[in-house]
Amino acid sequence: MADTPLQVTGSPAKAEEPRLATMEVVTGVFKGWVAGVQEYSLLSFRALKNIPSRPFYFKDLIEQMDDIGVGSLPIVLLSGFFIGAVMVLQTGAQFTRFGQTALTGDVVSLALVRELGPALSGLLVAGRCASGIASELGSMLVTEQVDAMRAMGTDPSRKLVTPRVLATLSMTPLLCALMDFIGLIGGCVAAFFSLRLNVVEFWTRAIKILEFPDIMQGMLKPLVFGFILSTVGCYKGLTVRGGTQGVGRATTQAVVVASVLIIISDTFLTKLCLYLADKVF
Repeated sequence: MADTPLQVTGSPAKAEEPRLATMEVVTGVFKGWVAGVQEYSLLSFRALKNIPSRPFYFKDLIEQMDDIGVGSLPIVLLSGFFIGAVMVLQTGAQFTRFGQTALTGDVVSLALVRELGPALSGLLVAGRCASGIASELGSMLVTEQVDAMRAMGTDPSRKLVTPRVLATLSMTPLLCALMDFIGLIGGCVAAFFSLRLNVVEFWTRAIKILEFPDIMQGMLKPLVFGFILSTVGCYKGLTVRGGTQGVGRATTQAVVVASVLIIISDTFLTKLCLYLADKVF
């Protein structure tokens, strides 16, 4: 029998290929995220840059103020009333144990003006308006209305984005202030019927406890939240991919991203406002 050399059959193991494929996927996701942040930043910068320059689309601005401000009014007022009532019921039950039910007005007023009013009004408006902006602009993009606008020499950023951003910046502080006021009314009603507090005493303590840093904090946050929800809605709407199904995905993503960014930014804004209140005011 002739000697035959040993032969190794089969392909060598390629352990590096799955690792390389995983790294490519992770790198691609990271690059896409960075590109998205860059595009969002450019859109936000252009929207702000267009505000002081002409042409002004005043009619579009009024329509958006009506849609965002007046359209969001019922849900904001209704939610504010019952949030104030629930806060009184929760805090009053604890203060009753120590015989300090008069402090209920102080706590409810500070909590509404500082935190709950801006945060909840921002989330409510984001749920209603960020989705509406994304779906409206996404539908215009899918039906090629945005391309037709560019062909006619109209800047989509100035025509579509800037009026929505400016309207949201104008309306969210007003909605927040109304939510605070209606929340205090709801708290007053709950305190009168549940804790038997005097109405005059409740309002006197609720107003007296507030200082300028509290009001400053309560009015600064809605501006930032309004800017976030409007720019996120516009960005998601103008970057729709995949036809009508993409419009649905963009609408959902706009609400989710805007809500998460509002909650995250609330943390840093609270820290900044507390620092300014301690060092400046």
